[in-house]
Amino acid sequence: MGNPCSGYLVSGAGARVWVDAGTGTLAELQRHVRLDELDAIWISHLHADHSADLLTAYYGALYADIRLPAPIPLYGPPGTADRLAHFLTNTSVRSPVESAFAIEELHDGHSARVGALTLTSRAVAHGMPAFALRVEAESASMVYSGDTAPCTALTSLAEGCDVLLCEADSADVPTAGEQVHHTPENAGDTARAAQAGRLIVTHVGRSLTPEQAVASASTRFDGPVDYAAPATTFPVG
Repeated sequence: MGNPCSGYLVSGAGARVWVDAGTGTLAELQRHVRLDELDAIWISHLHADHSADLLTAYYGALYADIRLPAPIPLYGPPGTADRLAHFLTNTSVRSPVESAFAIEELHDGHSARVGALTLTSRAVAHGMPAFALRVEAESASMVYSGDTAPCTALTSLAEGCDVLLCEADSADVPTAGEQVHHTPENAGDTARAAQAGRLIVTHVGRSLTPEQAVASASTRFDGPVDYAAPATTFPVG
């Protein structure tokens, strides 16, 4: 209860980026910033727990008591625009999602500048188009895993970062089928391999308490380990 799905506000050098827009995160976001104060939105993949609040944000951006100077830059996986349009339309006419969002599709190695922030995306292993993100500003760097199994792309992207924000979805690696998430131990392994300065676990599954996830990750990583509790702010660098 009271715990929204995946969504984070990354602020630095005067820029503000909404990273993932899972169910319930728009309400929390607006405690800190209005939609017309965002500089960009970045979406890791199109599962609803990471993207569903884009639907509400569309209406808020166009019809709430704000006025957008221009559509909000939105970086998302291939198909983001059509997925939004199909959800929003009630007729055979395509919803004009581009009136609210200036959508740019991600690809492996995609890079964008948002104010003084540099956003670099890498394709990761989630059984669908999915991406991890590195945000850099001056000498500070943060990497967000999105949803992914352990993979070399994430480890490479996170190399030497100040903070790795990494999912820790499950207590167990699947005994059958493809692994598509990190366990807490995997998160610790990735942080150690990347020589991250700090690990913050997030997206902790219902089979674990946050305390258990932190303790398990700490068995594999010697640096500071924290849990991304709702409404918590973490400095980077």
